[in-house]
Amino acid sequence: MTKNERQRIIQEVIATHLVGSQEELRQLLGERGLDVTQSTLSRDMRDLRIARIPTPTGVRYTIADATSEGEGRPTLAAILPQLFARLDTVGELIVVKTVVAGAQPIAEAIDSEGNPDVLGTIAGENTILIICRSESARDRTAKRLLSIARK
Repeated sequence: MTKNERQRIIQEVIATHLVGSQEELRQLLGERGLDVTQSTLSRDMRDLRIARIPTPTGVRYTIADATSEGEGRPTLAAILPQLFARLDTVGELIVVKTVVAGAQPIAEAIDSEGNPDVLGTIAGENTILIICRSESARDRTAKRLLSIARK
């Protein structure tokens, strides 16, 4: 089997199963007759830019097409619905609450978008502070985030 065929199968398994660990992925690949070492699997996952993201039911891997162009990071649309808890606003600020460990990947996705309404983010474990340029920018950004989170 070629590297491309193996990587295609890895993507297919991750797209069709909730996979939370490399060992779990190795077992699922084994069920398909594919025996790979942990080091080969790690290299393939890095090459495919497969990201491990937290979800309300635990961490899981997400496929490369759910990541932003060439950066290997999950897009906002891919992770916000899974990690979002609630949102509140005041002045030019938005406070987003997430599941535990959800704030960092969401803040990174927001920052990587380059939205002109957003000056920047500060993220903790489960809270993100989004600083907007104005109250109208805050309203547009909050409306967009809520729309994405509810998908």
